[in-house]
Amino acid sequence: MTALRRGALLLLLALAPGCATLGQVIQPPTFRVAEDRPEELRLLGPGVGRPLGGAAIRLYARVTNPNPLGMTLSSLRGGLLLEGQQAARVDFPLGVPLQPGQEALVPLEISISFADLPGLASTLSRAVTGGPIRYQLDGTVGVDAGVLGQPSFGPMTLLRGDVRVTR
Repeated sequence: MTALRRGALLLLLALAPGCATLGQVIQPPTFRVAEDRPEELRLLGPGVGRPLGGAAIRLYARVTNPNPLGMTLSSLRGGLLLEGQQAARVDFPLGVPLQPGQEALVPLEISISFADLPGLASTLSRAVTGGPIRYQLDGTVGVDAGVLGQPSFGPMTLLRGDVRVTR
C-alpha cells in the first residue's frame, strides 16, 4: 500500500465518529466454495482418538479481501454442520496474506470422530452408499490489518454445499 493511501485511510479513521469501530471501517473477507476444487470426504477406520472410526472432510474456500488495504486472514473458529447437526468444532490458525482485492485458495481439513456423533447415523449410512451430504461451515474469522488492528467478524455462515465420499 502506498504511503498516501495508508495516510488517507488513517485520516478517515481519525475523522470517523467516536462510536465507529474498526469492524465498521474494515470489511470482513468474503468466503465462497471453490467450484474448481471439489470437496472431499474420506471415511477413516478405528484408531487412536477414533474408537468407532471417523471421517476427514476437506473443503476449499476462495477468500477475497474487499478492502483497499492488505491484511492477513489470521484465524477461523466455529463449527461444521452435517445434515443440519453439529459434527465438529474448528479452530484454524491461518496466516493467509490477502492484498487489496486479492483472492486466495484456502484448504480446510476437518476431522470427525464417529464416537462423538451418535445422532449422525443416517448421515453415515448416506456417506457409505455414496449419497450427497449437506454441510455448512459457520464461524468467526480474525484478520490482522497491521496498524489498523486485529478485528474479528462473525459469527456467520462461511461455506455451504454438498460433499460425497471419495474412494
